[in-house]
Amino acid sequence: MLWNILMWILGGAVVGILARAVLPGKQNISIAATVILGILGAVVGGFIANAIGVGDTNGIDWIKLIISVIVAAAAVTVYGSIAGKKV
Repeated sequence: MLWNILMWILGGAVVGILARAVLPGKQNISIAATVILGILGAVVGGFIANAIGVGDTNGIDWIKLIISVIVAAAAVTVYGSIAGKKV
């Protein structure tokens, strides 16, 4: 169980960085927020992939990775639009 949590954190960090890389322009959020949103994207993307039946395959789960990056990119975009506004 602990190993799975550590892999989610590490995978989430990678997913967050990938999500930020695929978004155009500059995002005004911190690296810590990117990693947290990446972890969120990895977990939610994993649940979505399992729900549609592509979450457990032999080898690298490319579809799960793509879904996770899309979810994390959406989270980074939403967070950036909310946190980036100066009031």
